[in-house]
Amino acid sequence: MDFTLEPKDLEIIERYKDFTNRVIIPNRMKYDELAEFPWEVVKQAYKENLMCGPVPKQYGGLGYSIFEAGLASEEMGAGCVGMGICIDANTLALTPIILAASEEQKKRFFGELIEKQGVASYCLTEPNAGSDVQGIKTQAIRHGDKYVLNGHKRFITNAEVATFHTVFALTNPEKGSRSLTPIVVPADSPGIEIKPRMQKMGQRASVQNEIIFHDVEVPVENRLGEEGHGFLYAMKTFDRTRSGVASLAIGAARAAYEIARDWTKTRIQFGKPIAANQAIAFMLADMAADIEISRTMAWRSAWAYDAGKKECSILSAISKLKATDMAMRVTTDAVQVMGGEGYSKDYPVEKMMRDVKLCQIYEGTNQVQRIVISKGILKM
Repeated sequence: MDFTLEPKDLEIIERYKDFTNRVIIPNRMKYDELAEFPWEVVKQAYKENLMCGPVPKQYGGLGYSIFEAGLASEEMGAGCVGMGICIDANTLALTPIILAASEEQKKRFFGELIEKQGVASYCLTEPNAGSDVQGIKTQAIRHGDKYVLNGHKRFITNAEVATFHTVFALTNPEKGSRSLTPIVVPADSPGIEIKPRMQKMGQRASVQNEIIFHDVEVPVENRLGEEGHGFLYAMKTFDRTRSGVASLAIGAARAAYEIARDWTKTRIQFGKPIAANQAIAFMLADMAADIEISRTMAWRSAWAYDAGKKECSILSAISKLKATDMAMRVTTDAVQVMGGEGYSKDYPVEKMMRDVKLCQIYEGTNQVQRIVISKGILKM
């Protein structure tokens, strides 16, 4: 066992750290206030060849392993989780294509996205089907060489700015979730209605919308894999992406901890820095320890996926659960340590606290992660 990072890993960290310092951090409060998609940041990421990390090189991506992608995610999370998810949500939407698409489809879909320097959306959640994927009602009924899509998706990241949507729908409603199938739907298809963006507490640089599909016609050649395999692809997608959510949260926690730590060294009360008080020093010690533990778990989860280990599903759920709960605790403690300064917008720790809350919710709430873990361990 060796935790030494390879030169390529160190290069990835430095590239994304530099990008975060130059591009993300100077813009994070602006987009938090505007609550708009940060196109200038995404376009710059494309310009610097930092987008589509896990997409294989032969299709125009960077060919990152999930472990390598996690290193990048931590650095972006240290700057702004909202902007980081604008970039990382591509991985979520593109993973079903990586898992299920034909060679021709991969060239077509990845080629279009990268040529347009765009982003994609992952359309799984519905008003009455969030964590319960088996409750999906959206339908894609085949008529000759087309599917006719009708349904309602909710909380869809990148929806209003997507080049295309990866939509999960039932191709045979009588079979229910056994007919769930992913289909790539061009964003300019007639019949797509995008509702106004969600107004939310944190990650305000990332946009989420409701999408309603009214008799949207999609070519059969846009279907990914065979009909009825969608539930498997959806679950395998989360196996691949949850460690990335963990890494984003770890980045935010790390940044909040470092800001709070440095602030306590200069804040003088009762004639000495407050860091000299055991109550504060022990809080900082717990924050540092929890960050290290969570990073180790995220690394192990990503390694297990890359190595094809059967336990990667359980490990990805564990890493997402523990890292995001940790990040919520650490960012809250950072605000507490800094008192009124932490609660003010003069420092970014209040934003980090707001941002990481959503990490406990998307890609399966942390309560759902416990269901995934418990089912997995009871099968052993």
